[in-house]
Amino acid sequence: MQTATHRWLWNGVFTAIVLMLAGGIYWSSKSIDYNWHWERVLPYIVDTSPQSIRAPFDGRAELGDDGHTLTLISDYGDAPLILNQYTSLQVADGDLLFEGDEIARLDSLRIGPITEGMLMTLKLSVVSLVCSVLLGLAIGLGRISANPALRKLCILYIEIIRGTPLLVQIFIIYFFVGTVLSLDRFTAGVTALTLFSAAYVAEIIRAGIQSVPPGQMEAARSLGMSYVRAMVEVILPQALKRSLPALAGQFINLIKDSSLVSVISLTDLSKAGREVVSSTFAPFEVWFTIALLYLVMTASLSWLVQRLEQRMAAAH
Repeated sequence: MQTATHRWLWNGVFTAIVLMLAGGIYWSSKSIDYNWHWERVLPYIVDTSPQSIRAPFDGRAELGDDGHTLTLISDYGDAPLILNQYTSLQVADGDLLFEGDEIARLDSLRIGPITEGMLMTLKLSVVSLVCSVLLGLAIGLGRISANPALRKLCILYIEIIRGTPLLVQIFIIYFFVGTVLSLDRFTAGVTALTLFSAAYVAEIIRAGIQSVPPGQMEAARSLGMSYVRAMVEVILPQALKRSLPALAGQFINLIKDSSLVSVISLTDLSKAGREVVSSTFAPFEVWFTIALLYLVMTASLSWLVQRLEQRMAAAH
């Protein structure tokens, strides 16, 4: 009973602190001379405005007998344009039209530039995450290899990558390597993020492998397993379980680091945010929204890793 009482007490303390922080943020927002316009941000997330349909050539409009089908007849002999998918008409039967005139509107639901930027960030992060795990695993194994040349090459790679800023690496890969190999922006961005993250993943995996007692390998080899089989079936599963929290932190950092690819004009979530700010003149609303979307992505990844940890713990 005492334990339950203490739990309720500390949960109450936690709730009070969160409410105080929320109240402090709200009070701060009211104390500055700024007019909040959250409604300006919504169309850049999900655009519900009607889509305008315009005439592709000069001509006239003819309404069909059913009163719904609209046919555009060109003055220059172009093929007629038959239009029957629309919400409202902006012209009448027999009206003369010029190229670019609005002839109809169509209600539609489209993703805005902020959502498109978030999808690009997710695409970048997922591809880079998978590639960095594979490359980091190979480098991590090479890092503990008995071959001196391989081991020193892996150490050199790790030290160079971890010792230089990601922003500089993105510039080098895009403007130098990308020019030589004709890489597009997305490929260059994925390559830079993969190489950068793989160096950290390699060290995490190396530490995880070395944390497994040496007797595990000796026992596996004494049962007749080859070194590769013992590593795959005995050592790596234990190392992965021990390294999972550190790997989760690195993957979360990867999502946040992906914002730097905007310097090579790749429209990710951060670059989309800057473009929307210039259009809406609502910097606080936009950047709070961008921060929330990053938080949703990183929190989702953290939750998935926690679920994986629970499954691995239950399996053992």
